[in-house]
Amino acid sequence: MGKTYTLTSGATVAFLAGIGVAVAGNAPGVTDTEIKIGNTNPYSGPASVYSTIGKSISACFAEVNDTGGINGRKINFITYDDGYSPPKTKEQIRKLVEKDKVALTFQTLGTPTNSAIHRYMNKKKVPHLFVATGATKWGQPDKFPWTMGFQPNYQTIGRIFGNYILQNHPKSKVAVLFQNDDYGKDYVIGVKDAMGDQYAKMVVKEESYEVTDPTVASQIISLKNSGADVLVNISIPKFAAQAIKKMDAIGWKPVHLLNDVAATIKATYTPAGLDKSKGILSVTYLKDPNDPEWANDPEIKAWRAFMTKYYPKGDRANAFNVYGWAVCSLMIDVLERAGDNLSRDNIMKMAASFKKFRVRGTLPGIVANTGPADFYPVEQMQMVRFDGKGNVRFGPIISAETSSE
Repeated sequence: MGKTYTLTSGATVAFLAGIGVAVAGNAPGVTDTEIKIGNTNPYSGPASVYSTIGKSISACFAEVNDTGGINGRKINFITYDDGYSPPKTKEQIRKLVEKDKVALTFQTLGTPTNSAIHRYMNKKKVPHLFVATGATKWGQPDKFPWTMGFQPNYQTIGRIFGNYILQNHPKSKVAVLFQNDDYGKDYVIGVKDAMGDQYAKMVVKEESYEVTDPTVASQIISLKNSGADVLVNISIPKFAAQAIKKMDAIGWKPVHLLNDVAATIKATYTPAGLDKSKGILSVTYLKDPNDPEWANDPEIKAWRAFMTKYYPKGDRANAFNVYGWAVCSLMIDVLERAGDNLSRDNIMKMAASFKKFRVRGTLPGIVANTGPADFYPVEQMQMVRFDGKGNVRFGPIISAETSSE
């Protein structure tokens, strides 16, 4: 059995007289004092570096409960370990939906794991909200009206990388490393879209890896031997760190474009070696807590205070803890606006009605917008270069709508 982290609703708070249980039918997981929210996270396994996201979200809801809950209701956040294993995710999600009877799930992490429950959640008509993956498939309200993403989608980021290569290294030889699943392939689709017929001309070698592989050393050697001087690296932190170390060991120094979910100091660059990671390019939409620019930023100061009180064991240098705190603000807003109508239908309606919502912890100018036909809340980001100490932003804020320009 995997680890189980449960945030209980705590002491019952007297509810406002006359309001009662949620208005409207189809409101499982809701009482007049509680809202049950389910989650799966890799607290173990190859993607366990992301486990701090689940813990930071638990801490966020602990803060919510300490301040009176949401419209008088406490959050009962039930989060289970799935080990980044799709079969385990299916097992844990069935438990959350059918046994725990949660109102919704929030921030279930991983592309392959969410893919395993995608149809189930929509068949059961359970809100599958703000999933922790940027796969493009999470924004298909016509086919999957109960699933919504959060972060900029992977194809958009792939297009940014493809455009960067064409504009800055048009005569380069390009190598591509990617995780062999929907997560990795989504980024590659974006790179191909941006580069068009130049992709086949410029990409001299592609290598993939399985999430169960022990190492990507052989793939890196193969990519170096291709003669490539640009690398597009689409991997999770464990394999990104391995790639960086192996590249240093064999003396390969291409222009290195690393996907956003791996381009973190704590999870990837530190274990790989900060000196070995210097010069890596990526994109971001979050404020980096290590960046001196945000030392006196009100949002980051609020985040530090939150970490001190509610997640003291959490690492303040880890941007994943900013991520968990940031996305939590979306979930809070949805439930606040839903009021006492906490039916699953109304929860989805509120999730699909953000209008220039400021997601705390994101870069200045970045806001969330959604609608009945737009299930991509955050669609803006900026390029960054790691200078050995921090990720230095450069260029304009890029949106999904302008990424191909």
